[in-house]
Amino acid sequence: MTTLQAYIFRQTGMPFLVIVAGLALVAVFTQGLAQLDVIVEQRQSGLAFAWVTVLGVPLLMSLILPLALFFAVIYAINRMHSESELVVASAGGVSPWQIASPVMKLAAIAALAHLAINTVIQPAAYKEMRSTLFAMRGDIAASLVRPGEFSTAADGLVVFARERRANGELQEVLLVDRTNPARPTYYVAATGRVLMLDNKPGFFLNDGQIVQPKKDGGEDVLEFASYTFELGPFLPVPEAIILKPSDRTLGELFYPDLTYFYDQQNAETFKAEAHHRLSAPLLNFAMALIALVGLLGGEFSRRGYGVRIAWASAAALLVRVFSLGIQAACARNDDLNPMQYAFPVLVCAIGLALLLWSGSAKAPKARASPKMPVAEAA
Repeated sequence: MTTLQAYIFRQTGMPFLVIVAGLALVAVFTQGLAQLDVIVEQRQSGLAFAWVTVLGVPLLMSLILPLALFFAVIYAINRMHSESELVVASAGGVSPWQIASPVMKLAAIAALAHLAINTVIQPAAYKEMRSTLFAMRGDIAASLVRPGEFSTAADGLVVFARERRANGELQEVLLVDRTNPARPTYYVAATGRVLMLDNKPGFFLNDGQIVQPKKDGGEDVLEFASYTFELGPFLPVPEAIILKPSDRTLGELFYPDLTYFYDQQNAETFKAEAHHRLSAPLLNFAMALIALVGLLGGEFSRRGYGVRIAWASAAALLVRVFSLGIQAACARNDDLNPMQYAFPVLVCAIGLALLLWSGSAKAPKARASPKMPVAEAA
């Protein structure tokens, strides 16, 4: 790259990084709100909440990268226009394509990063998030026991524990089984733990009593040194982990296991997702060219480029929405999958043609110089 092109690359690259960071921060907050039930319902720690939030960011990053590049190019080129830097460069014989070249190199870097996120980072992160959420929902101790509080663990079961120590041991445990409202059963124990017994959750109680009121006002009391209270009848059976399209690798998307009913029903959706991951990076080139055509495709204006920026923004939004629409259509008909590649390539071809046409139209004016009469020259 020439010195001017290196300068344009830096002027575009820095805003791109800033915009990506800003949009990523917004994405983190958005993802955090979506996973707020991890703390509210599952009563997990803030660290678990942060981990789940971070794991959801790669998918959002793949959505915002093309738009971040568009806004960065608009900002950088418009600023260079307003400070007359591009006017000076154009007067010096620099063509629009020479100005666009470093921007397209930045688009290539963004496209490679986008491809890496789509094919490697996102499926790994989402698969880990799915497993983490499944483990959290299976964490019976965290979801059922709140030290010092009575909690309704499920219909017909109330749980209380005075405290929970660091090793997971519960102190002064009370369980109230109300499956038979006419004759509830009370389980009182000095200590207890939540354990998985034969893959089934249950309370393991020590040094306690089982108390059951009688109709005549008396009580049946049974003392025990240890007792296991099974939670299976009170808790729904957790579903197996089902990997959604966003959780799967390219190999799992292109070649699903058709022996599973879920994979059979969603085979076309899987293929649409796979082709979208491979074709979406092309949008970075399309967005960069839309921004360049919007600001370099016309004559210099002293009044600013607000109208052109508005048109370019509308075109970029339309392209992004249309690309998502194509993906949705491909999920219903996999014969349309080539359109996921053809559409961004078509947008790039149109943008490139307009940019080159603009450069050729301006070139004669830039090179034109007044001719001196022969007599004056003599």
